[in-house]
Amino acid sequence: MNKSTLIDIGVNLTNKRFEKDREDVIRRAQKAQLDGLLITGTSVAESQKALALCQHYQTSFPDFLFSTAGVHPHDADHVTADYLEQLKLLAKQQQVKAIGECGLDFNRNFSAPAQQQKVFSEQVALASELQMPLFLHQRDAFEPWFSTLSPYFSEVPAMVAHCFTGTKSELTQCIAADMYIGITGWLCDERRGQSLRDIVSLIPLNRLLIETDAPYLTPRTIRPKPKSSRNEPCYLPFIVKEIASITGLDQEEIAWQTSRNAAKVFDFPSKKEMI
Repeated sequence: MNKSTLIDIGVNLTNKRFEKDREDVIRRAQKAQLDGLLITGTSVAESQKALALCQHYQTSFPDFLFSTAGVHPHDADHVTADYLEQLKLLAKQQQVKAIGECGLDFNRNFSAPAQQQKVFSEQVALASELQMPLFLHQRDAFEPWFSTLSPYFSEVPAMVAHCFTGTKSELTQCIAADMYIGITGWLCDERRGQSLRDIVSLIPLNRLLIETDAPYLTPRTIRPKPKSSRNEPCYLPFIVKEIASITGLDQEEIAWQTSRNAAKVFDFPSKKEMI
């Protein structure tokens, strides 16, 4: 098999930690055999910034940057009355490929749980209306999160459990619902990520997606250890390597199949030949 390219389905490229060298970060991603980045939108403003980055770099990096449009549960308390209309406008743009990052986070409760639930439910319905995939967040809220999604399993084109760190039971339920599972550098941390390491082999290859969630969750397995703690898309191959090490699957097979999955879920125009 020829050397496969990779797609990072979760990059917080609007983050201020990328302000000084964002273009270099993108170039390093390409040198690391990445064939696409999905920039995460976490509020209306951040979703607008994500789209603006895609448009700004379209000439320099054609069909390489795509984005999502949504409101993270942390930002649910701050939505305006017209936020859904704003998301609809963003979703009309060809670079916007999913609704999200949206969901529930009862671990920190930066927004009131009832408001989180309202904003999440509205975005799930929006994804169904627009027939777009959902890019999903969940922490310490699995049952209400799953219950909110359940009526829409056959109504939304695809659901992605972004940065999955749940239990075996939760993983089994997500897979049974035909969700895609996003795996990050959390897997590369035997201290915090051992429970995920124990169950990652249960994810069917045709349901697996890979993501850095940069600048967060830098893989601990990077050698030599980077001077900066900032994660970036060029480190995505270390996640593939760790999945291969744990599951016994071939790295090239993982790379090819996860890229094919991403191209299918997010309708990446330059990747249609993979599907």
